[in-house]
Amino acid sequence: MGKTILAESIRYSAVCQECGAQAEWCGVQALVGEALRWDVDATCPACGFAVAVCGGDLLAELRGRLLSEHGRARLRVAPPAKNAAIMRVLRAELGIGLDGVRAVLDQVLTGRYSGTLPEMELLARKLRASGIEAVASRTAD
Repeated sequence: MGKTILAESIRYSAVCQECGAQAEWCGVQALVGEALRWDVDATCPACGFAVAVCGGDLLAELRGRLLSEHGRARLRVAPPAKNAAIMRVLRAELGIGLDGVRAVLDQVLTGRYSGTLPEMELLARKLRASGIEAVASRTAD
């Protein structure tokens, strides 16, 4: 069975690369299979310039806007959790060391680890592939 694409998008204004006028941009963070993508496109109403960039880096400011507009999602694991297995997945996916992963593990075990829905669903998929019951869900806070 194939995985569904999970995406969140935002619209924002930024300077046109051609004429310097304000252009309308649309950014999309998507979880496609086992990979996160950040794609943007823009069209300038002043000069007609259009651009699409697929697979770029999600800037911290735009990630903040995604979180603000769509809310945070939390990663939750079902007890009893296998801490060593969770830590292996977190270290591999987040690229953090042993000291950092312990703090993240505590947040995951207490349901406080959060991010965008595509980010949390990617971690949940990786955990489930390692035999750990995990879910990503939107939070009210």
